[in-house]
Amino acid sequence: MSKVLILYYSMYGHVSTLARELERGASSVDGIDVTIKRVPEIMERSALEKIQAVLDDEVPVATVEELPQYDAIIFGTPTRFGNMASQMRSFLDQTGGLWYTNALVGKVGSVFVSTSTGAGNETTITSFHTTLLHHGMVVVGVPYTVAALSDVSEARGGSVLGAGYLSGPDGRREISECELAIAFGQGRHVAEITRRLSAGLKAEVKHE
Repeated sequence: MSKVLILYYSMYGHVSTLARELERGASSVDGIDVTIKRVPEIMERSALEKIQAVLDDEVPVATVEELPQYDAIIFGTPTRFGNMASQMRSFLDQTGGLWYTNALVGKVGSVFVSTSTGAGNETTITSFHTTLLHHGMVVVGVPYTVAALSDVSEARGGSVLGAGYLSGPDGRREISECELAIAFGQGRHVAEITRRLSAGLKAEVKHE
C-alpha cells in the first residue's frame, strides 16, 4: 500500500475545496492510502477574524517529522503575489533536518494552488518546485490525458503544473467543473505514478 499525503494551507476555503477533489482522485487508484492534513496557522486569530478567514478547520494539523512516512506529498497553497502563502513557507522552512538526512529523496511531490485573478497561478507552483527539488523529490504535474486541461471555453485555474482554483477578486466565484476535473486528474495521476514507483522499488529490493 502506497501512502499519499495531501498537505495544504487554506485561508478562505478555496484550497481546501481543491484538496478534497485531489483526495477523491488519489483514492480512486487501487493500492493507495490517502491522508489529508493542513499546515499550522501562524496568524493571530484576531487578525484572521478581521479579514473574515475560515476558522476552525477540522482537518488535522501535520508535523514536519511525519513527512517521511509518505511515498508522495501533494502540497496546496493560495498564491501570495506569485509565491506560496507564508504559512506554507514557514512549515517548509522547518524541514531542514529532513533535507540533511535525505529523508524526502525519491518521494513524489506535486503542487496545486488557488488564485484570485489567475496571476501567480503558475509562478507560485514553479517557485514551490524549487523547494521540492532541493529535497530530491520527484516532481509530478498534470498530463494532457486529463481532458479538462484542453478546455478553454471559460476562465479557469489549473495547468500542466497543477490544479488551480480561480476564486475571483472578491473570492466569491464558485469552483468550476473543469477545475474540479483537473484536481481529480492530478490526484489520480500522482497516485498512479506513486504506485508505479513504489512497485518498482519493491521489485528492485526483492531482486537484490
